[in-house]
Amino acid sequence: MGIQESLPGGVILTSVEKVAGLARAGSMWPATFGLACCSIEMMSTGGPRWDLARFGMEGFRGSPRQADLMIVAGRVSQKMAPVMRQIYDQMPEPKWVIAMGVCASSGGMFNNYAIVQGVDEVIPVDVYAPGCPPNPETLIHSIVTLHALIRSDEIFRRRDENGGGAGVHVEEQPSQRAMPVQLSGVRHR
Repeated sequence: MGIQESLPGGVILTSVEKVAGLARAGSMWPATFGLACCSIEMMSTGGPRWDLARFGMEGFRGSPRQADLMIVAGRVSQKMAPVMRQIYDQMPEPKWVIAMGVCASSGGMFNNYAIVQGVDEVIPVDVYAPGCPPNPETLIHSIVTLHALIRSDEIFRRRDENGGGAGVHVEEQPSQRAMPVQLSGVRHR
């Protein structure tokens, strides 16, 4: 008699870590940390067209003590870096960070003394979202990638190896925005 025959119907076998990972991924609350033009794209991702509510992330939190995901959207100045670190330190564990855009990832076109050349110099980054600014599809792809890493416990293994954030780079996603329609034969005045 095998183990499958002795179990009653409706029983699910899994580990506590898998259940915790599923619960963590399904109930993330991002902190509002928009610094530049990328924050407009982050805000539009929370709107009705892309709808972050389907991921359980509709409530951007105003307090770091209520958030477990920091989306750093835009360039970080040297004056803002200690504030960002303080907000990160106030977030409860486990916490995650997405660096949204090239300015947050590497300083972007601002290669000068006033801009931090990548937020990973200040806080550990788990997922890097490319683009200038990244479109909402890229941010959603980054969030889905982060969810998959959390559900599989891969993110904790990567953090232990790197001594900080998981450091996952995602691909920029093509935009699904409607292109303007050019009507032939219509005169515009």
